[in-house]
This record gives sequence, C-alpha cells and structure tokens, in this order.
Amino acid sequence: MIVTATNIKGLKKHAIGKVRDVYDLGDSLLMVATDRISAFDVVLPSGIPDKGKVLTQMSVFWFDLASDIIENHLVTADIDEILELIGKAGVRNPEEYREALDGRSMIVVKAEPMPIECIVRGYLTGSMWKEYVALRSASPEAKTLLLHGLDMPADMVDSQKMPAPVFTPSTKAAEGHDMNISAAKAREIVGDDLGRQLESASLAVYKRASDYAAERGIIICDTKFEFGLFEGILILIDEALTPDSSRFWDADIYEPGKSQPSYDKQFVRDYLLTLDWDQTYPGPELPEEIIVKTAEKYREAYRRLSGKEL
Repeated sequence: MIVTATNIKGLKKHAIGKVRDVYDLGDSLLMVATDRISAFDVVLPSGIPDKGKVLTQMSVFWFDLASDIIENHLVTADIDEILELIGKAGVRNPEEYREALDGRSMIVVKAEPMPIECIVRGYLTGSMWKEYVALRSASPEAKTLLLHGLDMPADMVDSQKMPAPVFTPSTKAAEGHDMNISAAKAREIVGDDLGRQLESASLAVYKRASDYAAERGIIICDTKFEFGLFEGILILIDEALTPDSSRFWDADIYEPGKSQPSYDKQFVRDYLLTLDWDQTYPGPELPEEIIVKTAEKYREAYRRLSGKEL
C-alpha cells in the first residue's frame, strides 16, 4: 500500500510538509510519514513504497539509541496505542485507518521548534566541499584552511573524512533555500547557552550514530537534526538519521576523490536530470524501475542499520 496523502476525519491538520502530514490531538501531535518524495524542492506525483515506514521506524530506532544523550519527542509509535489516542481525540472509527497509519506514524509531544537546523558533517562533500574549493582557490599557497572554525589541510579531496566532525547550522527559510550560518551566528539567534547545547547534542548524537553505523558497514557522511523546547528542556524532534535527513554511504565501495552513491533518492535525482524538466511544479511521473530501485535503497538502509526487516 502506497500512502501519498492522508485524511483522518475528526482530526485537524496541524501542518502538511513535503513528506509528513501532522494532526493536532490537543496536547500532542500525530505525525504521519507518507510515501511522498520530493526532488529539487518539488513534491513528485509518484510515491515510493514503504518510504514513510522507513523514515518513521528508523527515527524510532535512533531516538532509542540516543535517549541517554538527549530526550526526544516520541510518545508512542505503537499502532494500537495510536488508534486509541486518535479515538479519544475525536476519530469515530479509528480502525479504518490502521493500514494507512501502521508503521509510518508517531504520537509526539508538542514542542517549540528551534529556528535553526542543526547539521553535522563528518566528510567533505556537497556544499561544504564547494566552500572548501573556493577557499583553496582564494589562498592557493595556504597549507591549512579555516572552514567553519575547523583547521583543515589544504590538500583534501572530495568526500574525504574530515579531521573531526563539524557543526554547520543553517537558517530555516519559509521560502527558497536555507542559508548556512556559523555556530556563533546560531548562538546569536537562539541565545548563547541554548546554542551551545544544540551544538553539543548534535555532535554527540552524530558520534553515537556514526560509530554504530560504522560497525555495520555504513558511513554517515552528514545529517540534519531538528530540536525543540518542551517544558523548558531541549529535546530531539521531527525525524532522526533517516535517508531523507542524512547521507549514508556504503563503506565497502567508499572511495575518496569523487562523489559517493547514497542510500537515498539518488536514483530519482539522476533520472530527473536526464529529462527536459525545468524543476518546477508539477514534477514528472517516475518510471516503475526508478520507483523500485529507490524503494529498495530505503529498505536496505533500514535493514543494515537496524538489523530488522520492516
């Protein structure tokens, strides 16, 4: 069953994101990860089977693994408990939603989201590689380069492991693209103490997860965390360390000096780049082959990291 949209009668929608439908339960929220997929900031008409289940179950897995580092917003991901709670919130026949919600839904507390995204990078790639190349071009004689507060050798290559993971927050743009900011700028936005908590928690969870993943042949290149305040305490919210919020690489085929295949929507992006499409809404339908390959990448990431089947 592919779920690309939900409509739960009796519940008010709190928010609709690119992937998630969020419902207001009064003192908590119901988060449903659909099988929608976006590329180039456009939600495509085709869904990816089990994608939402992978995002939810992988998040639940990491929430548990990092629970001694920082608390999170999860109340329950158990479908029986979810159906009971939405029934109490006003849904007349919760059972009719069992199949659509099972495995892809969480009840979470209502937290006040932080106005920045917390990104941790362990490898030099993507936008950070572009920044590095620009710095090196501007200072061709330099032996080291200062990037996001980290002294880095001037002879690094694309996808190389950095001397240490670095915290590279960004703004949350209501429209358009997020903007990278410094850790110091993040502290100006949220306050010094909270900014340092965000950096410390982000780096600690990344280290825990990357050490765990390395034992299972997966490199976590980088990841994005969302945090919020609940009853005055900083907690981890939204999703955590999924193929949508992270770059996972296969350690067996990792080769510095070039871009790496990822456990995410790479097949989708690669296919779309072959089309005469201007990357505006509406997006094109995806061929069955691309849908199947992408779904298997998401499932494989979950299997390898959790040791479980969906």
